[in-house]
Amino acid sequence: MITSIEQLDLTKAYTFKDYLSWKFQERVELLRGYIAKMSPAPTSTHQEIAGTLHWVLRNYLQKKSCKVFFAPFDVYLPSIKGEGETVVQPDLCVICDTNKIKKQGCVGAPDLVIEILSLGNSRREMSQKFQIYEQAGVKEYWVVYPYEQIIHQYILEGDKFQALPIAEKTIKSQVLQGFEVDMDTIFDTIIE
Repeated sequence: MITSIEQLDLTKAYTFKDYLSWKFQERVELLRGYIAKMSPAPTSTHQEIAGTLHWVLRNYLQKKSCKVFFAPFDVYLPSIKGEGETVVQPDLCVICDTNKIKKQGCVGAPDLVIEILSLGNSRREMSQKFQIYEQAGVKEYWVVYPYEQIIHQYILEGDKFQALPIAEKTIKSQVLQGFEVDMDTIFDTIIE
């Protein structure tokens, strides 16, 4: 039984089955089969933004078939082109096909994924996740830059993400028809 991350070979590829068998406290993701340690606890700014986005999404989705989930929540994405299985924990995700929601998390691509950058996020990690979400078929992807107070929004067209213009006043979802939120609402809780 694996009870410590130190028992694992970080150069080895693992599967969903392996991931589900681990019994340690550290939070990790599985990116194309390889372990990626997650950043330490998020900052208060990160948490405020995540909480605000969760609140506005949850209110919007009341009495709708889609569900919003926040980290830690496992999203299982199959191997693409033999590159290994992936388990990610996006900050927020919206799933409209409730058949994908299982006891252990979401099996398959969410409709909307929101990642809020932290100082611990590496450029390599974010590049990998961008490609993983694109290849998995995530329909809409937001990358939130808390200190710059901007959100990069991508829409899946065919099999490639297309960047939308950066929202100045209001960001509008392309997948959740009618969902929009003022940028001030998202960023007014920044704690310096």
